[in-house]
Amino acid sequence: MTPPAAAFVICLISCSLAPVAGYGNGKVSRACSSMEPEHRHDPQSDPNHNITVDKTVFKPGDRIKVTLHGPRFDGFFLQARDLENLEGNAVGSFSLIDDEISQLLTCGRVQNSAVSHTSKSRKTQVEFDWVAPSNSPQHVQFLATVVEKYKIYWVKIPGPIISQANAPPVVIKPGSNTTSTVPLISHITKPFNSSGCGSSKFCIRNPPTCDPVQNPHCFFLSFKRDDGSVLVEMSGPGHGYVSFALSHDQWMGDDDAYLCVIEDQRVQINPAYMRGRTHPEVASQDALQDMAWRLEDGIIQCSFRRNIRIPSSEERFQLDASYYIFLADGDADDGRIARHHRQPLITNRKYNITGSPEDVGGSRSPLLIKFHGALMFIAWMTTVSIGVLVARFFKPIWPTSSLFGGKIWFQVHRILMITTVALTSVAFMLPFLYRGGWSKRAGYHPYLGCIVMALAVLQPVLAAFRPPSHAPRRQMFNWIHWGSGTFARIIAVAAMFLGMDLPALDLPDPWDTNTMIGFVLWHVFVDILLEIHGFCLLYKADKKDEDNIDHMIYSQVETEGQTFKKIVLTIYICGNFAFLITFLAAINQM
Repeated sequence: MTPPAAAFVICLISCSLAPVAGYGNGKVSRACSSMEPEHRHDPQSDPNHNITVDKTVFKPGDRIKVTLHGPRFDGFFLQARDLENLEGNAVGSFSLIDDEISQLLTCGRVQNSAVSHTSKSRKTQVEFDWVAPSNSPQHVQFLATVVEKYKIYWVKIPGPIISQANAPPVVIKPGSNTTSTVPLISHITKPFNSSGCGSSKFCIRNPPTCDPVQNPHCFFLSFKRDDGSVLVEMSGPGHGYVSFALSHDQWMGDDDAYLCVIEDQRVQINPAYMRGRTHPEVASQDALQDMAWRLEDGIIQCSFRRNIRIPSSEERFQLDASYYIFLADGDADDGRIARHHRQPLITNRKYNITGSPEDVGGSRSPLLIKFHGALMFIAWMTTVSIGVLVARFFKPIWPTSSLFGGKIWFQVHRILMITTVALTSVAFMLPFLYRGGWSKRAGYHPYLGCIVMALAVLQPVLAAFRPPSHAPRRQMFNWIHWGSGTFARIIAVAAMFLGMDLPALDLPDPWDTNTMIGFVLWHVFVDILLEIHGFCLLYKADKKDEDNIDHMIYSQVETEGQTFKKIVLTIYICGNFAFLITFLAAINQM
């Protein structure tokens, strides 16, 4: 190429270049005030990305985890600002969780007061910690600019508002542009308390000693009448929602419900209506006033006021009548609640929440299911275990004594086994009476229960056809009787392990599993101990007469070990009853 031609090409290229601004390396300190990426295009209006925090109440020095997430994006820029001066400087400082994708910047002479990307690598989520300064404003809001592509970006996406514990409530005014995504409700600045329960307000508490001030992880619901309205306060742990419902019976369906649901680190408060065992139909908030909420450390608290009578609505019950009251919690996804993992708390009778103030509890397990669990524990932890132990190891004990015309060991064994079959039969019917049919949500538990029921009935049927002691088929009967009984006990223990965690009972976890394992080990230990004792007796008999081992010698040695066996049996029965009482007490608390 000749020099004139080369000069012409260089000139042409130079003239075609346009100035381009951008911050691919995240060094956006020039944009601290405006938070504009200077991409020469208009920002988008509807953000696709969200900012979340792990708590909404703070004090100076607290560290709050901040997460920015959404569809894949190239860059970001995030600050915290005083809610009352969102055009002012950034407040507080950040610390990094992953310095490969984010970096700290200085804005307004405040070191580390902003955070941005380190490169244009695609990402869907970034996390960092914000540290509240000593001179924190009362309310702080996080703002973020997100660049999805060069021409697609959002500026000052409003994030959650966090407040100091003693700050006045935040009330968002309609028409506010900077915080238009925040619900028009105020924050609760301190936990509810149980003072006045039973005297000035109607309370439902689980456990009965629940006080949200002392134990935020308990469930609390209160109703306080004020002329023609009722102030409702509800508190409890939840990753998604807490709710309560008023019902004419103890079954879900045709109920007036009220939901406090986490959505984008805020709590949405809505009335709803339950039509059968289906997803609630969320209604308008028009029936509620003075809505407020608080969300901190996995605890949801919400309050609202509702008129006692709403004549124009059939779905909103009149509050001057008596109802069963449900209290439930569970997960939520983007504001849509999921089915609760455990049985709701249900009051044991109907109550009028606007009548005389009361302080009541409830049960998370229906009475029939409680009886089902209790009877099965009695049958397969106690009566069958003691009965089998007596039959296996205590035949030579009390050789000259009788009970009801038969040997003591046999009569004790038979009485305990018949009791086991009777208890199992009654317990087997109770879930069907409660559910009105087969449960599709109980997993393998009902199938194992059917097997246990069949084997339990089979045992006395086999015993009725037991061959005489010297008949050729007696040995076969003994093996079948022992094998089917052992199999029934194994299946019963497996069924109990599964049943303890079903929503209708749901004993405390992992306490229930560990306690049941303890019972199994206890039984196995005593069983092995008596087996070893039997071998020792046989060895002792061998030593006494190595050339002439007969039943007389072994019986004499066996008699010498009766005291030990009686002591072991007494200790075993005491331990067995201790495990049983522990489980029955846990069932009673549900």
